[in-house]
Amino acid sequence: MSNASHNIDAQRLSFILNELRLPAIKVVWPDFTQRADKEGWPGARLLAAIAEHEMAERDRRRIERHLSDARLPAGKTLDSFAFDAVPMISRAQVTAMCSGDGWLEQGANLILFGPPGGGKSHLAAAIGLALIENGWRVLFARTSDLVQKLQVARRELALEAAITKLDKYHLLILDDLAYVAKDQAETSVLFELISARYERKSMLITANQPFGEWNRIFPDPAMTLAAVDRLVHHATIFEMNVESYRRRAAIQRQSKAGRPPTYATIKAVDEMSLRDNQPAQ
Repeated sequence: MSNASHNIDAQRLSFILNELRLPAIKVVWPDFTQRADKEGWPGARLLAAIAEHEMAERDRRRIERHLSDARLPAGKTLDSFAFDAVPMISRAQVTAMCSGDGWLEQGANLILFGPPGGGKSHLAAAIGLALIENGWRVLFARTSDLVQKLQVARRELALEAAITKLDKYHLLILDDLAYVAKDQAETSVLFELISARYERKSMLITANQPFGEWNRIFPDPAMTLAAVDRLVHHATIFEMNVESYRRRAAIQRQSKAGRPPTYATIKAVDEMSLRDNQPAQ
């Protein structure tokens, strides 16, 4: 450590940095000041360097908190998503949406349709992860789980407060919409959630059924129409009508389980017989 660093009260400085809530600077200032003394940095350069380090550490800690809070399934990233298996999805379009600019600010929605196993949940989680890394707040939830929590809030006369609490998330990901029971109590709280976020906060919904079959979710046709209307008014829709990824992977694993058996054919048997009956040379 340089003489300049020795000439200050390190304990006092540590206390001040704690009071100012600058934990990153508290850790790195001895190294930064030593380097600044050695290389002859101007004071402004040293101040800028340690301030930028503090900002970077704050961003990193904030992203860690938001990732923990988002409850995203592990391992679901854009890099691990098989875009080649879903040719109707443009990687460039998805990447552009991951900036969040425009659509999240406007409370627009994203809806992913397709049969089970087509990668909807993976893509939804990957988009959520990328958005968090870009500074947005995201919550990932199975629709049935969140609906049950909202039902409890309704019974406790706290439904409005529970829905308002979700406003801190720029994007609410509702996975597997189709698995909500066709029950008046469940679907009514789901409809209230959709209505409350309409044109204010964004939603990303994955569903197996197209809109025409949503009467299986909402028991009332009028409620079905109103829910669909609110969701699609400002929405991007991806239709992922592909073969189940899980089924395809299972078939590939099975095909690689071992060498295919060698079968004796009539031609092969005849050739072997001819060779066996030929006199020795």
